[in-house]
Amino acid sequence: MAFKPENIIYEDNHILVYNKQAGDIVQGDKTGDKPLSEVVKDYIKERDAKPGNVFLGVTHRIDRPTTGVIIFAKTSKALERMNELFRDGGVDKTYWAIVKQAPKKDEDLLVHHLSRNEKQNKSYVFDAPKSTTKEAKLRYKVISKSDNYSLVEVELLTGRHHQIRAQLASIGSPIKGDLKYGFARSNPDGGICLHARKVEFIHPVKKEKVTIVAPVPDDALWQYFAKAAEKGI
Repeated sequence: MAFKPENIIYEDNHILVYNKQAGDIVQGDKTGDKPLSEVVKDYIKERDAKPGNVFLGVTHRIDRPTTGVIIFAKTSKALERMNELFRDGGVDKTYWAIVKQAPKKDEDLLVHHLSRNEKQNKSYVFDAPKSTTKEAKLRYKVISKSDNYSLVEVELLTGRHHQIRAQLASIGSPIKGDLKYGFARSNPDGGICLHARKVEFIHPVKKEKVTIVAPVPDDALWQYFAKAAEKGI
């Protein structure tokens, strides 16, 4: 994993926010790959010449092929309060997704019922609830178009497994590079064009509003859409 100190987009005594790259794993799993949480810990220990162990708590996760905002807690108090914010819907999360097939409606509220298959590491979408499903809600808006692709802004209203990937695919708009959910080809870096663009929350200790925006990946298509979105085209 290529850790980039310049990808730290916010830091104070309580939290550290990192702009995750495709392929980074947030927390250890069965692959045994070194997670981002440990890599950031090592960096802080070396940077600040800390003699003992460094505390760094994982407050939430985003999928391995996804890029964007990840918030780590630097104290146990901040971790407890951030966990509470995420659990109680106190963090507003905005994602950007690039899709080839634009949704039929330019904006909509999607409500589905998702069933997670652990073995396949995949979620299945149903219109009606079943004993194995959880309700999934998101609001989307198409904010820019190129000749071949569309940029969709997603406000995540629930936090289900692979929710954005599964819900967009279910309306015929799988995310670019996402083979698991029906896109035809993978991206060269093995990632998908889903980016955790922005988070807004009340700081767990300072009690001030915090808005963090993660720059898009250094990729021609992403850069095109970032500039187009800025100009409102």
